[in-house]
Amino acid sequence: MIAAPRTVLVSPALIAENLSQAFRSKKEPLVQALDGVSLEVRSGELTALIGPDGAGKTTLIRLAAGLLRADSGTLRVLGVDVNIDPQRVQDRISYMPQRFGLYEDLTVAENLDLYADLHGVSADERAQRYPQLMTMTALAPFKQRLAGQLSGGMKQKLGLACTLIHSPELLLLDEPTVGVDPLSRRELWEIVRHLVTDEGMTVLLSTAYLDEAERCSRVVMLHHGKVLSQGTPSDVTHNAEGLSFIVQPSQPHGARTLQGQLLDRPDIIDAVPDGGRVRFVRVTEGQDVSATDELLRELTVTPVPASFEDGFMMLLRRSADHEQVKAITVDRPVIGEGQPVIVKVRDLVKRFGDFVAVDHIDFEVLRGEIFGLLGPNGAGKTTTFRMLCGLLTASGGQLNIAGTDVLRAPASARSRLGYVAQKFSLYGPLTVAENLEFFASAYGLRGERRRARIAWAMKQFELETNAHMMSAQLPGGFKQRLAMAAALLHEPEILFLDEPTSGADPLARRVFWRQITALAEQGVTVIVTTHFMQEAEYCDRVAIMDAGKVLAKGSPGDIRQRASTPTTLEPSMEDAFIAIVQDARVEQAQLVASAPKEAA
Repeated sequence: MIAAPRTVLVSPALIAENLSQAFRSKKEPLVQALDGVSLEVRSGELTALIGPDGAGKTTLIRLAAGLLRADSGTLRVLGVDVNIDPQRVQDRISYMPQRFGLYEDLTVAENLDLYADLHGVSADERAQRYPQLMTMTALAPFKQRLAGQLSGGMKQKLGLACTLIHSPELLLLDEPTVGVDPLSRRELWEIVRHLVTDEGMTVLLSTAYLDEAERCSRVVMLHHGKVLSQGTPSDVTHNAEGLSFIVQPSQPHGARTLQGQLLDRPDIIDAVPDGGRVRFVRVTEGQDVSATDELLRELTVTPVPASFEDGFMMLLRRSADHEQVKAITVDRPVIGEGQPVIVKVRDLVKRFGDFVAVDHIDFEVLRGEIFGLLGPNGAGKTTTFRMLCGLLTASGGQLNIAGTDVLRAPASARSRLGYVAQKFSLYGPLTVAENLEFFASAYGLRGERRRARIAWAMKQFELETNAHMMSAQLPGGFKQRLAMAAALLHEPEILFLDEPTSGADPLARRVFWRQITALAEQGVTVIVTTHFMQEAEYCDRVAIMDAGKVLAKGSPGDIRQRASTPTTLEPSMEDAFIAIVQDARVEQAQLVASAPKEAA
């Protein structure tokens, strides 16, 4: 325990009344981040802020932390007007931003000492607090490891430990699990749950994961700087009551195609693949439903209870005109020639000194397939990606892309593929149009073809209205669009996507995957890594990695069945992922424990 459970205050921990905040720039138009927001955060509870990119979540948290001053309205935090006395508030709260400021060349212990110094924590308090924090975060064995050498999940846990150095009355967390794998995310969430349930701490967090929001006591949904809804998670779910269905496709592998067809219908609010089926939310009032009725006519459609995510999507669609999620149309469908296998990996190894990042892995990817490479932070996925793209030289094994030996001719292989990195490789000081011009030149596009491809990218990804905006100033969803557009300019046969939806909101992820499935239907092969296990349902096949090894391969349905138990007959992809990784780690630990010890 960090401290004895505190007495829960009767009054709310945070009260906002008609709060507004705008950002101004000489070159860009006024951005209204918050527009008349009124809400409460109850003491001793866990409250979630949800909403699309640009909804105002981060702005609200930064105002509560006293880092910004509101243009108008009032904001009282722990009974104090934060606009009048921000320092008094900051002495009693802790704030963990999306990118917490760890010092990567300092050890875990040295980072804790630094933040303890900043908060004036005494030696006696440290002696009591440090062991508690290390136990809670399971970082005790790594106190002398440099922060820069920790995995993504461990860095987040260290950031949280540094945030909790002075036992705050209110904890503000801005997307604390973004970019974190499912196993680490579950561990982080258990820490937050402990702080609220056992310590009585008040926590306000923003999240892109709707399953996290559903576990909170209350949920505040923002969109375009306004409050769409605030209440319990069940209040959100209620918005889709009686409107949720499951449909079984007629073809064995037709879920992704059917999902795309449903999303194209104006009466469909949402549609996602679900264990070989499609889950969808539908409205019929004021819509032409004939096309959808015809599509579903001979299929088995079953009503199901609404989910929190169904309610979220319904609220979001109600807040604006229902715009259909648009698919991408390529100029020339990719027509594969020769063997159906377009990517072949055999006995692939990558060593960094004594460290083996990728340990003798094997897999194949078929033409036109969406293949998912899943695994915890540090599993070796990005290293594998970089070798596949010819950006990193393998230490051993065989690697063939579209008939080209990548180890012998990496440049030739690179000309056949597109690559979208975790942190989009865009040039911030360049405009959208200038980025596309640059990448077109890098891919060797000239003359009329260059102009045609840039025009295609602008139209397909709806970038025209932002053509002259600096890419550094784009919202996250538009950065993703621009990065995808740049990667597709030279019409690659294979598209590599390395955690492209990290931190993206559910609506942005729907748009992204509609584009990807459309590309696959037109012959483009897609290889993707993701920490959103629901997204693995879009894949034809997946491979799960950990510690540089492939632990499991197969269709999402096959992977799910590996975690099936008498009590969990239909496990989720996240359940299956965690079970497979944990079982492999237990087996490895047992092997290490039973190995004969070397003589001293």
